[in-house]
Amino acid sequence: MTAAQLEHCLRPVLAPDVLLVSDAAQAYKTFAARAGITHEAVNLRAGIRTRGAIHLQNVNGWHSRFKTWLLRFRGVASRYLIDYSGWQRVLDDKRLTTPALLLRAAVQFGKQLDRKPN
Repeated sequence: MTAAQLEHCLRPVLAPDVLLVSDAAQAYKTFAARAGITHEAVNLRAGIRTRGAIHLQNVNGWHSRFKTWLLRFRGVASRYLIDYSGWQRVLDDKRLTTPALLLRAAVQFGKQLDRKPN
């Protein structure tokens, strides 16, 4: 991960008043300085998992669940990652409690994909 990659991917979606919390990788520090956003780093390698309310456990936990969940698809196109991310968030919310609700959500998701420009 480089500061340039972060600039390309994160800059368009982060509000100017955001607090970026990351591990201690230099790329995040450089990106935050260039972007003019507040940055707090947690040094996981040094065994520092939290600093007050600043921590990465929620992000790391979600990322781990998301990667594990994606394995069943045997690869997805990166342009659809936001859709899969939304699907994972719905599953995490446990709103789809019956097969009928899951089927209804899948059909609605498919209709959304049909409307997207290629």
